[in-house]
Amino acid sequence: MSSKVLDQFLETNLADLKEKGLFNTIDVLEGSNGPIITVNDQKMINLASNNYLGFATRPEIIDADVAATKHYGAGAGAVRTINGTLEIHQKLEEKIAQFKGTEAAIAFQSGFNCNMGAISAVMKKGDAILSDELNHASIIDGCRLSGAKIIRVNHQDMEDLEAKAKAATESGEYNKVMYITDGVFSMDGDVAKIPEIVEICEKYNVITYVDDAHGTGVMGEGRGTVKHFGMQDHIDFQMGTLSKGIGVVGGYVAGTKQLITWLKSQARPFLFSTSLTPGAAGACIEAIDLIENHPEYVEKLWENANYFKDELKRIGYDIGHAETPITPVIVGDEKLAQEFSKKLLENGVYVKPIVFPTVPLGTGRVRNMPNAGHTKEMLDDAIKVYEKVGKELNIIK
Repeated sequence: MSSKVLDQFLETNLADLKEKGLFNTIDVLEGSNGPIITVNDQKMINLASNNYLGFATRPEIIDADVAATKHYGAGAGAVRTINGTLEIHQKLEEKIAQFKGTEAAIAFQSGFNCNMGAISAVMKKGDAILSDELNHASIIDGCRLSGAKIIRVNHQDMEDLEAKAKAATESGEYNKVMYITDGVFSMDGDVAKIPEIVEICEKYNVITYVDDAHGTGVMGEGRGTVKHFGMQDHIDFQMGTLSKGIGVVGGYVAGTKQLITWLKSQARPFLFSTSLTPGAAGACIEAIDLIENHPEYVEKLWENANYFKDELKRIGYDIGHAETPITPVIVGDEKLAQEFSKKLLENGVYVKPIVFPTVPLGTGRVRNMPNAGHTKEMLDDAIKVYEKVGKELNIIK
């Protein structure tokens, strides 16, 4: 029997979330997370997945996962620093470094673990972190864990960044200063201004950290946002995930050998969590190989994304300033966003509502992620549903 105090807390706060339209249900997929999914026996066009290149279900990647599992086992059996570093983990890190254009790389069990471990391994009490106000939750939590002073920077505001970088470095209050930004912002799909960021940070000797979770496999011919701008020699931390464009699971930091050596000795999720499974490591290696050798996968992603965005705009939707395949449809009111998503689901288009605290209050939306696995016919069918539901709810005319 649970505590009465706990019961009261949960009952009150769950009811509050539901009243405000901030409570999301968790659906169960009856099969793989492909371009068409089945939920509650209903087949739907899947526009909610981060599986940008369709790699989560590619036969070559599944085969690589199975082969590595058979050779090395279902699990690594230990943390990396004891005897959980298998040969395939080393191969994966070498592959990531080559892919990102750096000296070395470190693989983590997830992107969230990566930000929690890497930021706090370098930044400490007595330091300062400049952080874009729309950075991902894992960045925010990693910054908090570090104990450093957190200074919010207005979103993509280079004047504000320069003013705060100048003030922080010239104050004499901090041992070192870091600027952290997403490479691609996950809710709006806009791209960080990497060249301007580099210019400002080099001017004031600020450490640079780019979280490229939504850029890897998407930008820079798949190599990421930093590569897109040709800035791989100017960014100290290139962080990313292996669960979106790569289609598997995990996270990484790519950088100098010295940085990676430090992270392998100090990043707590690396030190105290069992390694990535051998199967996941093998699958990630195969996925990176496919990106490098088959540019058509990334090209197809962009072809589908551009087509879908153009069609949404044509029928009258506000998709914000998306510069990437991430395509929000912004409706504003949180309850309307919930109803909008419900109606789209009922009509066979799977998208989920995104509301506060994931996005600011009053900017409720559904977020679309067209991927390389969608056919033009699937996207056309989705647009027809968007037009029908949008008119029913008076979102478009």
